[in-house]
Amino acid sequence: MLLPRWDDPTIKAGTMIRGALWLVQAIGEGNTFTKEQVRLAFPGIAQADRRMRDLRKYGWVILTSTEDAALTADEQRFVQAGVPVWDSPARRAADSEAGPTAKEVLSVMAHDGYLCTRCGISAAEPYLDDSNQTGVLSVTRRRTVMPDGHEDVLLVTECKRCRAGSNGVPARADEVLAEIKDLSVDDQRRLRRWARRGRRGSTALDRAWSAYRRLPEEAQQAIQSDLDRLLS
Repeated sequence: MLLPRWDDPTIKAGTMIRGALWLVQAIGEGNTFTKEQVRLAFPGIAQADRRMRDLRKYGWVILTSTEDAALTADEQRFVQAGVPVWDSPARRAADSEAGPTAKEVLSVMAHDGYLCTRCGISAAEPYLDDSNQTGVLSVTRRRTVMPDGHEDVLLVTECKRCRAGSNGVPARADEVLAEIKDLSVDDQRRLRRWARRGRRGSTALDRAWSAYRRLPEEAQQAIQSDLDRLLS
């Protein structure tokens, strides 16, 4: 397989993949590199070093001074390449075998509001179309086409039912961005506010429903009785 050049400006790949190619093509197994070399190779990318550390979960061996006393604090040693992450099938196969860590699960679920990102159901909440089934949430890896067109595998909270019906179809951030660009400027600004807050602006009815859902069952039933009397 002919490898793409790590510095090819036309390559549609994330920093981790370009970093892997850089290690193979510019550094070479057994050689050392510094944080300054990473900064120069990937200018303007604030977390390039962190994205390259992500290669370790794909079997890449990259040592720091903690593991190799011959290295200085600013040096790392590229010992051995692992899964060829620039090859999408190989990367997806590795992702399917490696589940997220407990820390990743907690972080992703908190970010997603402990809700399925597809249907919005919470854990143990009955489905509207089938009250005999309740939501079972987990954090899974999902193929995602990013706004610049390259494909990545990212963590997301999904319920068991939505995950089973996904058929491996990737999420399309590029298509979402295209739809956003078609919105009016006012709607784009409103969406930006929601994105920055991490939640949509809610109505009084939304807030009442959310507060009701947090009550114990007996309190919910008491409110239902009061609503029946109010509306009778």
